[in-house]
Amino acid sequence: MDLSTADALAPIPFTPSPNPTLGVEIELQIVDPVTFNLKQGSVELLDRLGGEHPKIKQELTQSTIEVITGICDNVAGCVTDLGGSLRELYDLGDELGLAFSSAGTHPFGQWRDQKIFPNDRYQNLVDKIQWPARRLLIYGLHVHVGISSGEKAIAVSNALASYLPHLLAVSASSPFVDFEDTGLASTRSKIFEGMPTAGLPYRLANYGEFQRFMNTLVRAKAIETIREIWWDIRPHPNFGTLEIRICDAPSTMHEVASLVALVQCLVVAIGERYEKGSPLQLLKPWILRENKWRAARHGLDADVICDNDGDHAPLRQQIPDLVAKLEPVAEQLNCLEELRGLHRVLEGGASYERQRRTMERSSRLPDVVAALSTELRESVLAAATPEAG
Repeated sequence: MDLSTADALAPIPFTPSPNPTLGVEIELQIVDPVTFNLKQGSVELLDRLGGEHPKIKQELTQSTIEVITGICDNVAGCVTDLGGSLRELYDLGDELGLAFSSAGTHPFGQWRDQKIFPNDRYQNLVDKIQWPARRLLIYGLHVHVGISSGEKAIAVSNALASYLPHLLAVSASSPFVDFEDTGLASTRSKIFEGMPTAGLPYRLANYGEFQRFMNTLVRAKAIETIREIWWDIRPHPNFGTLEIRICDAPSTMHEVASLVALVQCLVVAIGERYEKGSPLQLLKPWILRENKWRAARHGLDADVICDNDGDHAPLRQQIPDLVAKLEPVAEQLNCLEELRGLHRVLEGGASYERQRRTMERSSRLPDVVAALSTELRESVLAAATPEAG
């Protein structure tokens, strides 16, 4: 059947955000404070919170809890917002005998043992997708950045894809799965790619093509809503944001702040080039795929391809250069300190490196989770304590 454009295309309005505001979502592991195995605690937590909380939410499994911010003007606002909700969560967790950990995977928690949260959306998802959905025992960080139009969102997304390996390597926190070291820095990213609409975003010519793509998927009954598209970067028309979903869950608030700063600076810097009509560098799709694999496998030690001619350089060299290049943008956005915090990650090791060091010392995976749990809690408390001036 030949369908006209008018018949085939239902408009998907993009709500413009005039400023590059921020919204952050982080998925946390609920763990037993003694064994450090995963614990089914989200139903009890949310019941104690009255069944509904504006910033503490359920996720697919009952051993996961999601904490989100409101709309924030800058990175510091995100940290403050998240910190407040996390402290509330810790107070309640202490009462209920629950602890929390933040990493892309749990080293020894078994997906077969997890209960799906009693929610029709989640149950329908598992019924539809089956095994790839049931094994989604993974945890990530999602960053929304306000953007002024759908056209700009598509253009920025296309160019931002070149920096996905940088974001993945800095956040990589999932070296252990099912009692073993997988040899990857980010196993979460590979597990997630098993979902039918997850992974690298398709390169689209404009917002019109995005609308046609989404309408086609809905019409074909591949998806019901745009919420079922889990690309590493996706436009969010209702919120008027570009949502960056590539990152593993960072293990400390310091890492959250640095990653959010890097995302915001990249989106704004690329957006400014777009507004000026300057050309945006677009790497070939096969290079994007290769670079993402290298970052998932080697983390910060990855050597990634820089251009379409095949030139390449280590991320440990590229990331400091990128930070230096973005510093003027960070000053405008009032997140220079947080952006420079990436140097601390490079010096002290990303989460996947710290987890492996703990494992080398103790040879016990529960000790890895215990260290992660301590790291997160201490970083939340430190974020709430003003530095002496």
